[in-house]
Amino acid sequence: MTSLSIRTAALTLLGAWMCVSCSSTSGTNETDAGTDSGMEPDASQPDPKCNGHEELCDRGFDEVAYPMTHNAMSNDEVEPPWILPNQNFGITRQLNDGIRGLMLDTYEEDGELLLCHQFCIAGSQPLLEGLGEITTFLEANPDEVIPIILESYITHAQTAEAFDDSGLLDFVYAHEVGKPWPTLGELIEANTRLVVFQGESQEAEFPWLMYFDDHAWETPFSFSTPDDFVCDPNRGDPANPLFLLNHFLTATLGGRPEFAEMVNYNPLLIDRARQCEQEGEALPNFVAVDFYNIGDLFEVVDALNGL
Repeated sequence: MTSLSIRTAALTLLGAWMCVSCSSTSGTNETDAGTDSGMEPDASQPDPKCNGHEELCDRGFDEVAYPMTHNAMSNDEVEPPWILPNQNFGITRQLNDGIRGLMLDTYEEDGELLLCHQFCIAGSQPLLEGLGEITTFLEANPDEVIPIILESYITHAQTAEAFDDSGLLDFVYAHEVGKPWPTLGELIEANTRLVVFQGESQEAEFPWLMYFDDHAWETPFSFSTPDDFVCDPNRGDPANPLFLLNHFLTATLGGRPEFAEMVNYNPLLIDRARQCEQEGEALPNFVAVDFYNIGDLFEVVDALNGL
């Protein structure tokens, strides 16, 4: 039995109701979409300041919107590809294309630390390898600030060791609750350009591994159809300065490009972002989507940033 058949059979036993042929067709569509709309960096242009825009340099970290990928590690680019991935491309391509926020899930399986989602047999990447891709990007792009939101099923110490081994500890920023956030320019000047949150309470030994609920809040993240979208608070306190807008459909176990085609385009995406901004009286800082290269994510983030 092939590796893909083994992984597919395991998912079937776990209750995945979508067949292998459907996921294969999905992978073909995703590749076509990525070919049409993936952006390539222009090496002829000088690197602009502060996440691509000098206008953002004097804004606080909490006064900026960031295009973010949901389940950033789950992608169709690796071999073998993930079953029902949430993105077409891997972490390096995402960052090169302009993504400036990553949602990552961390697990331990058979003694190995992995990036995966729910069932590592559906797809995985060594944690150290994935973090190393972020390190490489930060080293090559000294004017970029990257927030990460971890859904972590490993210990704080294991996370810290992986960050240390990957070189990312050189870039992390630790923020004190209640203090004003530094500007992007200040984070860049101090070279503390990686802002890390996770869903577990903070431990004093790792002040840079910040508890999401202490600093941010989010909308719900489980929507089956576009009509289900709401802006209601879910986790975290709406009084917190940072706001995560979850904008993806979760009607299946994994991602589907057809869902992104339904919800990633304007006017729906910009209208929902503006609606949630108005209802929550907060800028959507992290705009998280599946299949970022489908639709108008970057245009919406620019609009939210007034660019």
